[in-house]
Amino acid sequence: KLSVAPEMDIMEYCGREWRGNTPVARRMRKGYEAVAQKFASIRRVRGDNYCALRATLFQALSQATQLPSWMQSEDFTLLPGNLLSKYDWIKQWQQKQKPTRKIGEISAEIKGHLMLLRKKWKYISDIKGAAEKQEACDKLFRSEEEEYSLYEALKFLMLNTAIELYDSEKSGRRVPVFSWLLFARDTSSNPCQLMLNHLNQIGHSGGLEQVEMFLLAYALQHAIQAYRLYKYGTDEFVTLYPSDPEEDWPVVTLITEDDRHYNVPVRMCQETVL
Repeated sequence: KLSVAPEMDIMEYCGREWRGNTPVARRMRKGYEAVAQKFASIRRVRGDNYCALRATLFQALSQATQLPSWMQSEDFTLLPGNLLSKYDWIKQWQQKQKPTRKIGEISAEIKGHLMLLRKKWKYISDIKGAAEKQEACDKLFRSEEEEYSLYEALKFLMLNTAIELYDSEKSGRRVPVFSWLLFARDTSSNPCQLMLNHLNQIGHSGGLEQVEMFLLAYALQHAIQAYRLYKYGTDEFVTLYPSDPEEDWPVVTLITEDDRHYNVPVRMCQETVL
């Protein structure tokens, strides 16, 4: 069962999904036409509450040519142990269909997820041929157990980034604007609340909110470019998370009709050289 469907022509997909003549349907068609100027095809992403993580990771791996430097450091796999020794509340970390466990078990499990993420990223980025790389990605996104393990790794990296941002702000260092917004919510005024009320819910009762798309981008050190089709005709039609990424961050592109479900555009159109 492939959680990212095979590719389909973008305008064919749009015609199937948006037939009517309502203002919304007309706007969606205009949005898809604009995306079709850049990309030829779309791949539909399974619509559970992991779809933002799934779409982002799928795109990042599809175009990976090297293991990110931050994943290469020894500290990467020591992260769970280090954080759990400092923040006792992380033992309330909730995994997909897993009951609460002892601290040592949680640390070992999360370390396993991070190691799997590094292993898969390295394996796929080492593949040179585009078709072979795509085949390896498709295979990974067919393996439910591995796939969900990777999402746990991403969620934990988001938590780590949130803790770093929170501590930076508390000690008077400059933080990006989204960090203030993240911790200005009643439900996430600190990293513990963010974990309990948001990160623990991803994949269960909720997906990623917009401000968490910024957090995901920072955690992966990738810029996420989203075509937000319902915003067609406004400045927010193409939104970049963050709006001023580091120059060396790779860019992954997603499509959303409503900021809740994300699909992935594929096959960039070759610019016609006159």
